[in-house]
Amino acid sequence: MRTVGIAAVTGWAAVATSILALDHLGGTGSAAQPDAAAVERQLTDLAAERDARAAEAAAARKRFTAALDQVSAMQTQLLAAEERRRELESGIGAMQASLHDALAETETTRRQLADATAAASGAGPRAERAEEMSVALDILSGELETAAADRAAATKRAEEATRTAQALSVERDAMVKRNEEIFAQLEEAVEMSVKPLDDMFAKVGVDGDKLLETVREGYAGTGGPLTPMGYSSRGNAAISESEARANEVVVSLGKINNYRIAVSKLPLAMPVKSAFRFTSPFGQRWGRAHQGIDLAGPVGTPVYATGDGVVIFAGWQRGYGNVIKLQHAMGTETRYGHLSKIRVKAGQKVSRNSLIGDMGNTGRSTGPHLHYEVRVDGKAVNPMSFIKAAQNVF
Repeated sequence: MRTVGIAAVTGWAAVATSILALDHLGGTGSAAQPDAAAVERQLTDLAAERDARAAEAAAARKRFTAALDQVSAMQTQLLAAEERRRELESGIGAMQASLHDALAETETTRRQLADATAAASGAGPRAERAEEMSVALDILSGELETAAADRAAATKRAEEATRTAQALSVERDAMVKRNEEIFAQLEEAVEMSVKPLDDMFAKVGVDGDKLLETVREGYAGTGGPLTPMGYSSRGNAAISESEARANEVVVSLGKINNYRIAVSKLPLAMPVKSAFRFTSPFGQRWGRAHQGIDLAGPVGTPVYATGDGVVIFAGWQRGYGNVIKLQHAMGTETRYGHLSKIRVKAGQKVSRNSLIGDMGNTGRSTGPHLHYEVRVDGKAVNPMSFIKAAQNVF
């Protein structure tokens, strides 16, 4: 009877502890019994939200690319329109100069005609001289008519060129306005994309500026042959407002790209992608600190690296059983314990979502599960802070 009583008390303690652990995982803080189905639905909702965020981020990147292509096309059209306007202005100037010369020539011809008429009327007996002057008058009259027709045609061409220049000016203004709208949309989209990333790194306690500097140092290669510098026909004109805004957008897009690289280097992904069940959270458990989270599943369930890193340990360690330790950027480290199989070796570089091992029941374990830890500068932190921060963005 004494043995039965002890077994009953021990069973009651295990059941009560499990209830408290599941209640702590659900975050209710009440004395109500946990609902495992509700926890699994919550996990399913988190996964669905993560997928939706990922789709939104992909759509935003496609919109960025399309908008940049449109800006490039619009700027090309604007430059072509400006070149056509300058050519038309040059043509108008040439036409005006030609018209001025024709008018001057007409005035000279008129004076000569007047002089010839006066000479013919006073010649009297000089009939031959009068006949010659008459022929000259006929020639001059024809020249005057031709000059008048040329002047009318030149005036018409000048008016058409003026209308064309005005139309091009209106088109240019419309393109500038559209360019302004595109820049505003790009700036808003870039700002909306950068802020969630800044917030994500702040939530996990990582210095975003220091992380970006680390990324830039590792991805700063330049090279290629140098060619003679070209000079613009516009001279040393100051950079325009549109060019300055475009440069700002490019800088912001570069920051987003650096963030994308940084995300792959930090442990922000889930270590298990198959069906699993949370069995123990981070924190106090049975009077001792539980420095990770436990994800239960069948033996052999694939385990993946949660970020780019280097394997610093892969083998047996007391308590962990078969364990893998990965070193990531910014002093972060992840540990994967109780594995049934290790698929990497010390010194090996791995990428985010790379298969590194299989779930098992080795070491100090009551059943098949994965013990997953995240450490920053050697101190264990709650892995869910990294996982949830990434789900809110992606």
